[in-house]
Amino acid sequence: MTTLNINGQSVTVKAEPDTPLLWLLRGELQLTGTKFGCGMALCGACTVHLDGEPVRSCQTPISAAVGKSVTTIEGIAGPQIEALRKAWIAVDVVQCGYCQSGQLMAAAALLKKTARPSDEQIDQAMSGNLCRCGTYPRIRAAIKQAAG
Repeated sequence: MTTLNINGQSVTVKAEPDTPLLWLLRGELQLTGTKFGCGMALCGACTVHLDGEPVRSCQTPISAAVGKSVTTIEGIAGPQIEALRKAWIAVDVVQCGYCQSGQLMAAAALLKKTARPSDEQIDQAMSGNLCRCGTYPRIRAAIKQAAG
C-alpha cells in the first residue's frame, strides 16, 4: 500500500512502485482530466504538478510522488490558473481540446514562477507541450493576457 497526496487529499492505493502516476490517476482514481498522449513524455498531455513543478505523469512512477504533493487539472487552484482559464476562453484557445489540460498545467507553473514572461520564456516553458491543432499563437496570447 502506498499513500499519496493528490489534490490535497491523502489517498492510499495498492500499486507497484514503478506504476506510472498517470495510470493511477486515470484508472484507479478516475481523474481523467489528465490525458494519455504518447506514453513517452514527449507530448505533455499528461502534465501534472509534483510539488508545484510540471512533470509528465506517463513516465513518473508513483514512487517518485511519495511524500510530495501531486496536483492535477481537477485540483489546481489559485490566481494564475483562474487568470489562465479566463484568458483561454477570451482568446478562444481550444480547438479539439485534447492537449489543453497539459497546456494549462504548464502555463500555470510558468506564471507562478514568472509573473510577466517574455515570448522566449513562454516558448521555452511550453516547448514540451504539443498541440496537433497548432493553436500555439493563441496559447501564447492567452498566457500574455493572463500575465497582464
